Amino acid sequence: MIKKAVLVVIGLGVTTLVLFGRDAASYVATTYHKLTSSVQESVPVEFQIDRARQMVRDLEPEIRNSMHVIAKEEVALEQLNQQIDVNQEKTDKDKRDILRLQADLGQNKNTYRYASRTYSSDEVKQDLSRRFNRFKVADDTLASMKQMRDAREKNLDAAQQKLAAMINARRKLEVDIQNLEAKRKLVEVAQASSEYVFDDSQLARCKELIGDIRTRLDVAAKLANADVTVDTEIPLDEATPSDITDQVADYFNLNGEETADDKAEEKAEVVTASFAHE
Repeated sequence: MIKKAVLVVIGLGVTTLVLFGRDAASYVATTYHKLTSSVQESVPVEFQIDRARQMVRDLEPEIRNSMHVIAKEEVALEQLNQQIDVNQEKTDKDKRDILRLQADLGQNKNTYRYASRTYSSDEVKQDLSRRFNRFKVADDTLASMKQMRDAREKNLDAAQQKLAAMINARRKLEVDIQNLEAKRKLVEVAQASSEYVFDDSQLARCKELIGDIRTRLDVAAKLANADVTVDTEIPLDEATPSDITDQVADYFNLNGEETADDKAEEKAEVVTASFAHE
């Protein structure tokens, strides 16, 4: 089964190379990115937000583990400091004793008395040599412990800073997720509201319908107010139309007949002239 799948993959690869040649890799990469983008876009936003929230929750074990490691390191560092203090106190005492023996041997005496006992000069020198060798080893050990403490303190400080940064980053991510959730709800409200908005074609049809109704009402109003006379009798005789020239002459008084208005105007002119003569 595995062998068959391998052969199928190899066959697809060879076919792609034959069809596309040098551009095969580009076609494959473009197809892959296209498919992955399509899959990501098809995932609901709410699911992606829940996924991000779960990823933030998954940071909790890592944070807890870091806190546990830091706590253990703090305890170990405290114990190391205590051990350094003890060794430092013992080293300081050994140094004082060595310097005391060194000072006593500077007196060049044959015997020396310590704690109610007498020691020869050679015994004191041997004791000083043993003390000095032990002191050098203890002093080197103490120096190494101090270097170790300094290094662990730096590491602890770096770990604490990293932990603080991780906690702050998690809090910021939680706030960002809350903002995304609020924004998603606002988008859902906006989408729900937009469902009641007509599209352009529907709005145009609605305007056209209102225009038609308005036109019909205007026509009905004109018909209702119109004074329409309907002849109910059948005319028996045809009316003889008059000559158009006679109609024009009568209208403009072209036949020489004075109208009442013309006579009145002439009379007024005579009266005016007589008054002017007097």
